[in-house]
Amino acid sequence: MKITHTGRAASVAMIAALALSACGSDNNSGGSSNNGSDASNSSQASGGSAGGGSEACDTTKLTAEGSTAQDNAIQQVISDYQANCSGASVTYNGTGSGAGIKQFIAKQVQFAGSDSALKTTEKDGKIEQKAADTACASPAWNLPMVTGPIAITYNLQGVDKLVLTPALMADIFNGKITKWNDAAIKAVNKDAKLPDTDIKPMFRSDESGTTENFTKYLAGSAKDKWTAEPGKKWTGKGEGKAKTAGVASAVKSTAGSIGYVEWGAAKDNKLSYAQIDNGAGAVELTGESAGKAVGAAKISGQGNDLKLKLDYATKEAGAYPILLVTYEIVCSKYPDAKVGSSVKAFLSYFASDDAQKSIEDIGYAPLPTEISTKVKAAIAAIK
Repeated sequence: MKITHTGRAASVAMIAALALSACGSDNNSGGSSNNGSDASNSSQASGGSAGGGSEACDTTKLTAEGSTAQDNAIQQVISDYQANCSGASVTYNGTGSGAGIKQFIAKQVQFAGSDSALKTTEKDGKIEQKAADTACASPAWNLPMVTGPIAITYNLQGVDKLVLTPALMADIFNGKITKWNDAAIKAVNKDAKLPDTDIKPMFRSDESGTTENFTKYLAGSAKDKWTAEPGKKWTGKGEGKAKTAGVASAVKSTAGSIGYVEWGAAKDNKLSYAQIDNGAGAVELTGESAGKAVGAAKISGQGNDLKLKLDYATKEAGAYPILLVTYEIVCSKYPDAKVGSSVKAFLSYFASDDAQKSIEDIGYAPLPTEISTKVKAAIAAIK
């Protein structure tokens, strides 16, 4: 079927009620509704383009779920993809990274969004990578797709520029520095009029990938001061607020407060956010500066498994180091080739330069070229 650019008005009328599948069943006989064998009911590969490049369209219905941190980005991309690909249908539910991986392993979704790569060590009697490989009947890959910078937001009237170091943030969020005019803060903010008021740290009261990545940053860049094990549950001091919206709202309404939220939330709420000095000078949060930090990451996976190891202590000039990278977890070879073709088509569009650029406006950073090239090559190898 020829796919033409029809714009957002090109609504999808999917007739077949497809059962969801992660990668299809280990059994290719088609006996299970979860193995993608129904895909042919609604799948019509296309020689058309998703626009913004040479990415092809495909119309097998896809369902995915997982990371809430990438939810806004993927919803934007899905909308654009479907507008350019008549008949394409992709649904993503932001249920959390852990839930997404569980559904992927249970073959209930075709791919998962996750703030962390599949774990290769045993937890609760299961090794995620091994379980995902089994579900796919092929190696499962971690593909970095969305970079979500974390902004350190603050509410200080008259302070337009605030610079923080890893040691300062560790001491503030551990409750060891309690006043804004503390000598240690003043030492790196000589021109700022810092008030003699209490610092009021705000943190996520729910388990959060943002918390996990922020504490990974603190543990990696201020090891002698932040000794708690990084995790989704907050272990520092302060006042807990539910979800990103709760922290953003609390910082916005509370004089003297400081918190950590996704960059998009900081922008949406018009919050001030600090520049970060990891040792190579203060760095403002921008798409470019966050991309530099991702570009400095090492790939710890093998082949097309692009699991990244971020260097939170990086001193690369101009790199903003507090961020999270969210992955799409996919099968390298789907038992149902039509499912594989559609996953490849959608993710090719997601990784395209135009799609990556489009999500910068809503608080995400485009993948840097050195990572983007590898991601595109890996997607092209999906079968």
